[in-house]
Parts: sequence; C-alpha cells; structure tokens
Amino acid sequence: MHVRPASTTVLDSILFRDAFGTPAMRDVFSDFARVSRYVEVEVALAKAEARCGVIPPEAAADIERLAKADELDFDLLGKETDLVGYPILPLVHQLATQCGEAGRYLHWGATTQDIMDTAVVLQVREALAIVEQDVEALREILAGLARRHRGTPMAGRTHLQQALPITFGYKAAIWLAMFDRHAERIAQLEPRVLVGSFGGAAGTLASLGDKGLAVQEALCAELGLGVPVSTWHVARDGFAETVNLLALITGSLGKIALDVMIMASTEFGELYEPFTQGRGASSTMPQKRNPISSELMLAAAKSVRQHAGLMLDAMIQDFERATGPWHAEWIAIPEAFLLTAGALHQAEFALGGLVVDEDRMARNLRLSDGLIVAEAVMMQLAPALGRQRAHDVVYAACRVVAEGNGTLSDVLARDPDVARSLDRAAIDRLTDPANYLGLAEQMVDQVLASRSRGSEKQNTSR
Repeated sequence: MHVRPASTTVLDSILFRDAFGTPAMRDVFSDFARVSRYVEVEVALAKAEARCGVIPPEAAADIERLAKADELDFDLLGKETDLVGYPILPLVHQLATQCGEAGRYLHWGATTQDIMDTAVVLQVREALAIVEQDVEALREILAGLARRHRGTPMAGRTHLQQALPITFGYKAAIWLAMFDRHAERIAQLEPRVLVGSFGGAAGTLASLGDKGLAVQEALCAELGLGVPVSTWHVARDGFAETVNLLALITGSLGKIALDVMIMASTEFGELYEPFTQGRGASSTMPQKRNPISSELMLAAAKSVRQHAGLMLDAMIQDFERATGPWHAEWIAIPEAFLLTAGALHQAEFALGGLVVDEDRMARNLRLSDGLIVAEAVMMQLAPALGRQRAHDVVYAACRVVAEGNGTLSDVLARDPDVARSLDRAAIDRLTDPANYLGLAEQMVDQVLASRSRGSEKQNTSR
C-alpha cells in the first residue's frame, strides 16, 4: 500500500515544490540542516571559549568530537521543542548526553537566540551564495538576448498602447541592468548581514565577565563571520534588508514575467517560452501553450513581497528581547529564499530558451499604418512650421489615419504644409518605424559595457 503524501504547503509538496523552490535551497533550510547549524554554532562556541580560557580545552575537543546532529533523536527534539517553544534547550540536553562529562560546558554563557540567530546567518550565507550564482547565470542569459537582438525593431508600448519603436535588445538590456544592480546589492549586503550573534541573556555578555568580547570575536572567527559592533538581538534590520532584497529580485522577475506573458498572448505573438512536450498544455484546449514559468515567477514575486512586509513588521521589537516578532522571521526567511530560488530557476529556463519572433515584431510594428512614428515627422517639420503648428498638422493627419483613411505617409503627402517641407521620399523614410529607434542600440552597448566594468570591479574587491 502506498504511503499518502502528508506535506501541506507548495514549498514541500510533492506536486509543487519544484515549481516554487529548488532542491539546493530546500537543503539549506531543511530541519536537518537547521539543527546541524545549531550544533555547528555550539561546537564553535566551545572551541572559542577554550581558546579564550573560559572552558577546558579537552572539554571543547570532546564536544567537537562527540556532538553529532545525525545521532540526535529528532522525534524527541520535535516534541520537546513544542513543549518549550524553542529548540535549543532540548537540543543542548541531547548534546550534553552525547558529550558525557564535557557536556556540562556546552552552551556556556550563551542564550537561545545567540545560537538560533547565528545559525540563521550561516543559512543565509549559504542561501545568498545560491541566489548570487543564479543571478549571475540570469545576467549571462539577458546579456546574450540584449546582444543578439540589439537591432531587432519592435513596438515600444506605454499604457499598453504602441508608443515609439524600440529594439528587443533594448528591452532585454533594461532587464539586464536591473539584475546588474541586484548583483551589486548582494555584494554590498553581505558584510552587513553575515555577522555572528553572541550577547548572552540580555546582550551584555555579563556571564563571561571580561572575556565576553574575546569569546564573541573567537566564535565569529571559527564560523568565518563578521564580528558585530553591538548586540543585535532586537535590531533586525540585517535580516529585514535580506528579505527585502529578495523582494526586489523577485519583483524584477515579476516585471519580466508580465512582459513575456503579454507578449506571448495570441494578439501579440512576439515571444514564447521554450517548447517542451506537454509543458503549458491545457486539459481541454490542445492548442494552448501557456507561459507557465512566467506565471510562477509572478506568483513568487507577489508572495515574497508579503514576506518582505512581514520582516519590516518584525523589526518592531520590545525592549532587549522580543516577544512575537522574532518568530515571524522563522516563517519569512526560509520561505522567501525558497520562492526566490524557484523564481530564478524558472527565469533561467524561460529566458534561456526564449523564442523571439522577429517577423511578428516587425508586423506588429506596422499595425498602426505609421502612427507609431508620428513624433518623428513632427520633429522634422518643427524647424519649418514651428513645434506647435507641426504638432497640430501631424495630429490632424493621425486622426485621419485612425479613421481608416490610409497610411500616415499617404495622408501627410496630401497635406500642402507638409509637401512644402518634405518630399515623398523623405516622408516615407520618416514614417518607416525601423528608422526611428533613437539611441536604443547605443543604450544596449552602454548596459553591456557597464556590466563588464561592474564584473571587473566586483572581482577586484573580492
């Protein structure tokens, strides 16, 4: 008889977990990984205190040798955590048993939040490395799209109406520039967030006397973390900044997803997610090719935004140790990272194999019978007629075209004011959308050059 799946959320659901997360990120925030990080911090603390003369060196050596996460009774740990409200006291009880006589030196001078917060920092460090790697992969994909379609003309749209011609490379370069900035933000964030937490009961390290700061520094050195300038038990800006950065990243993914979804609609038909047999299929409509990855990216963006708000709310904490806001972080941080990893994975798939229909872009660019380049004609006529008169002449011509009475080129050619300034060849040239791309291509070059300089600078700083 098959065992029935018992998971309840999309993040661990057999059906949905790989749509909204990745195996690598789930490993970072699994229960076993979480508890292993607690053990890692407890062992590092013992080694740091031995180095500072707070506990016997042989006790620290025994703790390092005997404290094993994979030998814990997780069922018991779960039951006792439910009873106590926190996992560290039940964990220390089991570790103390594992370590024998040395166990009495475990958790010396620490408080539960020291261990849990430092463990979360270790998880965040690992998780940010995954996000950073995925962002870099996506930047490569977007740079390729920008470079390849630098001069591919298409309709630029404002308020969902055709506005002026652009190139698809220009659009991709704008997407790329967002992720260049996100890469920079990750690098800038890490020194602020990847710091240890060790302050004792009320954050003053009183239980360790004059050895407190030395132990704190030694603990952070053991774990490869920065040393805090002050206790941050109730100063949660670092974790809040982290999740809000994830909201920025997924927000950018959501913007891209929305563009792709609209451009993949039947009426546009300019972009398609890569074809994979069965992906995006409908149970009733065989013709459907739904933009599944984009839909998942958009859903993730909306969800991470909620967690960003939750983290901002959790910053408001009472006195020297919070009551409930701290617990909200336990929900927001893992889920935000999982959703971000899932969205980045979907973006790499969708954009890495994006189908760009250049012919359809060209046809759509001509849908308005030249109206999309009305500005070009107006600006060319302005020196001869004056800007306002040129605007009125072209505006009147646009109304005629909008009513179905010919192309903009034909209507303008019949206007005597226009004919005195421009011959038919000039009018045809001005009303060809491919001739009015502005500095779109140069802007693509600018973004690509900026990315190269940024990568060199980032590598040097590291």
